[in-house]
Amino acid sequence: MLFRSKQSGTNTVAVVERVKRRLEEIRAALPADVEVQVIRDQSRFIENSIQEVKVHLLLAAVLVSLTILLFMRDWRTTLIATLSIPTSMIATFAFMDACGFTINNITMLGLILAIGIVVDDAVVVHENIFRHMEEDGLPARVAAATATAEIALAVVATTLSLLVIFIPVIFMGGRVGRFFSSFGYVVAFSILMSMLISFTMTPALCSRFLRAGDGHAASKGGPVWRAVSGSYMAALRFALRHRWLVVAASVAVFASTPFLMRVVGKDFVPRDDTSEFEVVVTLPEGTSLERADALLCEVEGRLRGVRGVEKTFIVIGDSTGRAARAQGEVTRASIYCRLVDLGRREYSQFDSMQDARRILADYPDLRAAVQDVAAISASGFRQVMVDLNLRGPDMERLQEYSQRITDWMRSQGSYVDVDTSLSFRKPEVRVVPNRERASDLGVSVQAISATTNVLVGGLPVTTYKEADQQYDVWLRADLGYRDDPADIARLGVPSSKPGAGVVELGNVADFEEAQGPSTIERFSRQRQVVVSANLEGKALGEGVDELAAFVRTLDLPADYRWEFIGQAKNLNDTMANFVVAFGLAFLFMYMILAAQFESLVHPITILLALPLTIPCAILSLILLRTNLDIYAMFGLFMLFGIVKKNGILQVDYTNVLRARGMPRDEAILEANAVRLRPILMTTVMLVAAMIPMALGEGPGAASRAGMAKVILGGQVLSLLLTLLLTPVAYSLWDDLTRSVFGLAGRREGTATSPAVPG
Repeated sequence: MLFRSKQSGTNTVAVVERVKRRLEEIRAALPADVEVQVIRDQSRFIENSIQEVKVHLLLAAVLVSLTILLFMRDWRTTLIATLSIPTSMIATFAFMDACGFTINNITMLGLILAIGIVVDDAVVVHENIFRHMEEDGLPARVAAATATAEIALAVVATTLSLLVIFIPVIFMGGRVGRFFSSFGYVVAFSILMSMLISFTMTPALCSRFLRAGDGHAASKGGPVWRAVSGSYMAALRFALRHRWLVVAASVAVFASTPFLMRVVGKDFVPRDDTSEFEVVVTLPEGTSLERADALLCEVEGRLRGVRGVEKTFIVIGDSTGRAARAQGEVTRASIYCRLVDLGRREYSQFDSMQDARRILADYPDLRAAVQDVAAISASGFRQVMVDLNLRGPDMERLQEYSQRITDWMRSQGSYVDVDTSLSFRKPEVRVVPNRERASDLGVSVQAISATTNVLVGGLPVTTYKEADQQYDVWLRADLGYRDDPADIARLGVPSSKPGAGVVELGNVADFEEAQGPSTIERFSRQRQVVVSANLEGKALGEGVDELAAFVRTLDLPADYRWEFIGQAKNLNDTMANFVVAFGLAFLFMYMILAAQFESLVHPITILLALPLTIPCAILSLILLRTNLDIYAMFGLFMLFGIVKKNGILQVDYTNVLRARGMPRDEAILEANAVRLRPILMTTVMLVAAMIPMALGEGPGAASRAGMAKVILGGQVLSLLLTLLLTPVAYSLWDDLTRSVFGLAGRREGTATSPAVPG
């Protein structure tokens, strides 16, 4: 059996392909009775997942194009706007190659999101050109120049403020930052390309190929659009007449955030069906290699009967993961199980894992865990979801506390594969010096310790080199003189008493047979015990919170401490990093908008709608039965960018109309009526791009679904409220500014209407 791992910085798929080609060359030279099989291959899941993402990418592009056609009802417009997708994608691929990024799940996820974004700026510019031709009757060339200049400020503001959202992602620290920095780079570059295309290719193509007439006037004349537009304008008039009702509703929605955050499940990363799992086994101490091999072969034979399992292999004495400190221990082993591909079965990998747990229940002497195969590290021991580090001065009390914790976890039902790193199952002989007799015979305790340490435990004394290999030479008593307490008692101990010579160890020490730990772990100079488990039917965040609450009830002494490590610690660190990233994103967005609008008030008006997207996004996860994980967190970033874009379009055109002399409330109504179509178009396009990911069931679908569902559900649930809150906030801030500063009107000299037009 041969194991190979790729070097750091190399590509998994490329390495596997080279290995397979070399195997084909070797296979031709092998004897007929020698067969070579590839059992575990990480590239299988990667390639299948990438193929699934490619399908999602194509479906997203098609759905976005159909959305443009649905709203504009013109094939030239649809074609011109859709061309921005491949143009931006090609440039982004060139950027990825220059930066050394590979096509992987993270970068492809960024590309799928970019499809819903890169077309936004082009659509906004294109729609404005289309509107000027449709409503004002301008020629294509004049409309392209006029409309692009009119909306340029809004496009630049939306692009730059969306770009700064991903700056914290690019520079995010920790493990999440290392994996998702490429995601931030890819999306950020595609956003820049979308702005460049919207100011160059889009108006150029519109000036050449758009035609007046040809049914353009009918694009807003359909009964569906009239119903949508009429309903929104009626709701907006009502909102402007009852502004504080909208404010109260918005505050109530935002106030629900803490409650929804407690209800939603929290995970570090979602569990994907990778068509493989492994069984990690710790056998009783003292088990020989022959016995371990026989027992594991028996377990392997039964695991081959689990539904879906097509190939298995056993590793005894694995030195990866936690077992690295005990290389070669035959009491530690793992059984890798490979399932048939996901498309060829109707049940999940997790159903097969439950079947495997039922089999292992028939072997009570084995400490076994059925777990996912780690996607990042190599096959190892105890790649579990919950790791509780318990440390203190007394090993026996640590065992007592850990036993109480594991008993409670097993009683809950949702904690599986419960185990601890401490086990008093190793048979040992304890040498207890008889100090009185040792003193009479002139034997020191140090002499007893040194003798047993050298003759029983062994001690490296020199090295031996042969050819290019160097070996350690150990000094130790022959096995026949140290494998029985009676033989150990006959070992000689030097005496310092004149004439005493060498004293038998049995004359100065007593022997006790006992059970002891195989290893004693330490952390921060204290002895530690790690309690570990996997979770079934419960999110990681919920499981950690419940376990932490139980540990607090133990009232541990002050010199005993506990903390979560592993995935639970990564989850807490990730949440903290995201809070910082969200704060920086808000700050950067405010600075960009303040510079663009040359106002300290308008950015507040635009950003007020963003907090409302958080409870709506969390509610969508709850309704869709999806946990809040790192992918969903990145979906929140995207959601903020889209909602903020809507506010910029609303506020910018309101300012344009007021600068032309229109009263404030009339300008608000007119601006929102004009910008409703591009807002709905960009929203529906992004939702359409997310549908394939949200509904996907192929390899890697669980990782992508969280992000897609956050954007899809959050945008749909928050759309109407944010469309109403931004104009209401605009009018309230305008009133507040005039009352505080005593202004009769805006600096532009515009008039204000005393009431909302009917």
